[in-house]
Amino acid sequence: MITIKDIARVAGVSHTTVSRALNGSPLIKKVTRDKIEKIAAEMNYVPNYSAKSLVTKRSFTIGLFFSSIEQGTSASFVVDAIKGINHVLDENYNLTVNGIDGVHNFAGIQPQRFDGILVMSQSDEDNAFIYHVKTMGIPLVVLNRQLEDPGIMNVVANDREGVKEAIDFVISQGHSKLAIIEGKPGFKSSTERKQGFMDSLIAGRLQLNSDYFAAGDYSIESGYSAMSQLLDLTEPPTAVFCSNDDMAIGAMNACYARGISIPGQISLIGFDDIMFARYTNPALTTVRKPIADISELGSKMLIQLMQQPDTRPQQLFVKTSLVVRDTVTGA
Repeated sequence: MITIKDIARVAGVSHTTVSRALNGSPLIKKVTRDKIEKIAAEMNYVPNYSAKSLVTKRSFTIGLFFSSIEQGTSASFVVDAIKGINHVLDENYNLTVNGIDGVHNFAGIQPQRFDGILVMSQSDEDNAFIYHVKTMGIPLVVLNRQLEDPGIMNVVANDREGVKEAIDFVISQGHSKLAIIEGKPGFKSSTERKQGFMDSLIAGRLQLNSDYFAAGDYSIESGYSAMSQLLDLTEPPTAVFCSNDDMAIGAMNACYARGISIPGQISLIGFDDIMFARYTNPALTTVRKPIADISELGSKMLIQLMQQPDTRPQQLFVKTSLVVRDTVTGA
């Protein structure tokens, strides 16, 4: 295995100079740093992060924590989050992925284990974990769920406005019998999306029919079940908003099982704009929530906090957008 001392011998400098150069120290002239980095690359030098951690007192580990990985978190959501983070983190960092509901002892969440933590939060129940991280002094950015605390860096999308824009569009197509398949109970996103749905109906002076509020939990199966219940009504809705795309896919299959055409007999709209949304048949009209963009921006903020601990926390909004495809037509 190539060591720093081997590189120093070839470069004709001390191993301390090599160490500083490879760590980007401003004490080393650029021409010297470039020379050492070139030699290290030619010798296929691989840093020993365990030794490096002992010297720098850093773990070189970033923790990504979801409210839950098992319950209410789709695979596409996880993939998009990791994709955005990987656009920012370089090879010097390891990324660990966990569910907060799987952390049974917060005592293990220490600065020695994590240089920084990203929380992809769905629920107010995450607050105990979030404030533990904050108390430990670990650089922290909370993504996805809007916080009331201005002392925590926060990157979110406005789900409520995004849904209202989508339902306003559906109403403009002549629909007045609109239903919603709600998200997982207790998740902030479920509440915000339901509120956006109701905001649009109230603004359009349409009736809020309790029969048109169907329970879901963000899974494909719950979308299928909820749509089946809506189709069993004496007077089914003419358009259904699904609180995420996974449930919309389940709802589409429930319609196909009964020979009900989309959008000929019922219009359908989702939320998230997952990769598969454009490939459903017909292609799904949905609200794009740029999870990858949120994760990327949050990761940049986290790196800044790690490098400049005095950075002032702020709340940043990433805009949603309506993606009109083929599942909505006039009533």
